[in-house]
This record gives sequence, C-alpha cells and structure tokens, in this order.
Amino acid sequence: MDAQLNGIDAVFLDLDGTIYLGGNLIDGALDFLKRCDERGIKRYFLSNNSSRSVKQYVEKLHGFGIPAVEDDVLLSTHDLLAWLASNTITKTWLIGTEGMREMLEDSGIETRSEEPEYVVLGYDIEINYEKLSKASVFLHAGVPLVASHPDMVCPSPDGGLPDVGAYLALLKTTTGIDPIHITGKPNAGMILHKIDALGLDPARCAMVGDRLYTDLAMATRAGCVGILVLSGEATIDDVSKLEEGAEQQPTIIVNSVGELLR
Repeated sequence: MDAQLNGIDAVFLDLDGTIYLGGNLIDGALDFLKRCDERGIKRYFLSNNSSRSVKQYVEKLHGFGIPAVEDDVLLSTHDLLAWLASNTITKTWLIGTEGMREMLEDSGIETRSEEPEYVVLGYDIEINYEKLSKASVFLHAGVPLVASHPDMVCPSPDGGLPDVGAYLALLKTTTGIDPIHITGKPNAGMILHKIDALGLDPARCAMVGDRLYTDLAMATRAGCVGILVLSGEATIDDVSKLEEGAEQQPTIIVNSVGELLR
C-alpha cells in the first residue's frame, strides 16, 4: 500500500492537524477531498475534540468550502454518549463546552446535576473555576470520572494547547482520582461502528491522522490502513522512537493529505 491508496473504499480523516490547523486549511486538503469524490471513495471526518457539537463541526467545514452533512462527522462525544447509555447514566456534572452540553442534554443526560452519577470531562475551551471546583468536590466525595478522549494537547499554528489529558493531570493532582474510562480514539469502536454500518471491510479502509497514540493506534486496533500526516503533532523523529511492532506504527507517512490519491 502506498499514497495512491489503491483498493481503499473509505477514508476516515482526523480534522485538527490533518484537514485544518486551527483556523487554517491544510494546503492540498480541498483537492484531496475532490479526488476522493472523483474516485468514489467515501470520506468521513473524525475528531476527539469534544469542544464542538456535530452541527458546529459541519458549519466549520462549510466555512472552509468542504461539503459535509452531520452523518459525515464522528466525534468522541458520540463514543461517550454510547458509553453513558450502556451504563444507564443520566445524571452528570459536565466540564465541557455549551456545544458538548447540547449533545448530552439532547440525549437525555443531565449535565448540571447536584447528585451526579459521574463527572464527565470534555475538551472545554470555555472552562471556569466553578466547573473545576465542583467537579473536585464530587470526585473527593467518591463520584467517578469519565473523559471524552485522552489527547494531551490540541494542535494549533502556535503550538500545542491544553486538552483533556492536561485537564486530567490537573484533576489527578487535585483529587488523586483517575478516570474510570476514557472514550474516543484510540478505541476501535469509534470507527468500527461506522465501517460495520457501511458494510465495508476494515482492511479496505484507511485512517488518516497526525497523532500516533490516538489516530494510528486506533487504525491498528480496527484493522485499517494507518496513514500518518506530518502536518500536525507527530514528527518523523517520533516514529523513529517507536518500538518494533508498536500499534502506533503507520503503514504510510506523508507530509499532508495533499500527497494522497495522486
């Protein structure tokens, strides 16, 4: 398998660091997406970033001139909602944005409960001390913690920004508590439920992303082709440090999505 992706039926694309970086579109991304459409390759967008709702992601993609509908977007929040539902959790204290709150409450989950069953942590770019302090009180009282994803940083043109992993470190320092569960990438279910719904063979699907420990690890766990782009977080030096046979090992490495399907 090489960058021409012969034999691939669908590509699952990380967003931040892969399609865009902050508010800037990655060079060649639009042309790559056009090549997908021209060759009949299905393309879906994945993000561990739980700061936006699906509707907000679709609006952002439209702002870049990228055609997309809500079914094209898969978020760690979807994986989190599935986990909460499987555990019949309906009362939470949320550290998350209003976009994330909307998705949880639309699914019947209370996000400001004074008697929460779980503290839920997402990527909160609207974070404040009340959210953190009340969460800490609940954690000290024995309420368990679940997080939407494990990313330590959110990529930006100016360097990495604090993400859920950084917030987890803060709560660990404050309370000594670790999360019971972390959803999102690299959990294979985040991509496999869509592959199964489409009736596709995972081996004929590709996961494209800029993070080794989420995007590429998930590709291996799901049995997909793993493609690393060097337009975001990971570097060639990071790849060289991987142990032989590591699940984060990419099948293909390119500078950006602009080099794919040529």
